Amino acid sequence: MSVDNLSLVLHKKGDLRLENTKIKNPGKNEVQIAIHSVGICGSDVHYWQNGKIGDFIVNSPMILGHESSGTVVKVGEGVTHLKLGDRVAIEPGVPCRHCEFCKTGRYNLCRDVVFCATPPIDGTLTRYYVHAADFCFELPDHVSLEEGALLEPLSVAVQACRRANVSIGKRVLIFGAGPIGLLNLLTAKAMGASETCIVDVVDSRLKFAKELGATYTVLSDTKDGITLAEKVKTTMNAEPDISIDCCGVELAISTSIYATKSGGIILLVGMGPDKVTVPLVNAAIREIDIRGIFRYANCYPTALQLVATGAVNLKPLVTHRFKLEESLKAFETARNSASGAIKVVIQCQKE
Repeated sequence: MSVDNLSLVLHKKGDLRLENTKIKNPGKNEVQIAIHSVGICGSDVHYWQNGKIGDFIVNSPMILGHESSGTVVKVGEGVTHLKLGDRVAIEPGVPCRHCEFCKTGRYNLCRDVVFCATPPIDGTLTRYYVHAADFCFELPDHVSLEEGALLEPLSVAVQACRRANVSIGKRVLIFGAGPIGLLNLLTAKAMGASETCIVDVVDSRLKFAKELGATYTVLSDTKDGITLAEKVKTTMNAEPDISIDCCGVELAISTSIYATKSGGIILLVGMGPDKVTVPLVNAAIREIDIRGIFRYANCYPTALQLVATGAVNLKPLVTHRFKLEESLKAFETARNSASGAIKVVIQCQKE
């Protein structure tokens, strides 16, 4: 099989194939990138296992992957800030740049955003990929391409902590010790949180969170939000100012409401069921703000600075690495909770 542009293509639910695809040339204000590292996101696994996420349905073959970095190998007309050989992190969502949301800086809400590996748009699990140059960020020499790929999920955490008003002295409660929960932990600490508590159902992940610097950890061993909230408050010896839900389950949202300090903030990151039953009146009468996020906007520069300055160390999160030719094994590892994987990274260039 020719591997000039080997790509991981999802044809339909459960049908993931390695295929050779056409190499595109960069157009105006675009660059062609030799993709180096791509992290597997939960959304990639979800598309593979379910063929859709909400209203986004895989109706035709689509290349997966959106957490990525690489080296510029071709430069299109009009590109001045990048040159051949530059190592870049790729922000995967390119908005229209002209609507009200784009002009006011909230381009993540643009209705015409083109986002990698969101049907029908191809992603970055391929050897060569073309992207808008202004959504590529040059990496300093001391920041690795693997770290560059993880700026994508780190940007989610930056957006979340900004929306939640994390700042010096705040007590922050986080639900879910997966990659996004752990990145919110690291980001909250970098933004000045004085105490952090992380809740999960898997003890090994809580131990890992503790190694990353969580002040407290709580094993979720009940289905009752009031009981779990009391366990959290007893562990923290206080009510958290901010709760960030990174798992999307009803219990986490309910527990957040019961646990969070009056006048505090609850930030919803995890994507769960469309409808959940939560104690909304409890939140309303205690003036708790419930906020959401959708991806991120203007967060890549901050995420890059956090890594470049050492304020956030991404390296411990990468637990498994695979070559592009081993992508099917990589996805099985990411899907299997027994694998112990936190972040699985696929390396796309031939050695």
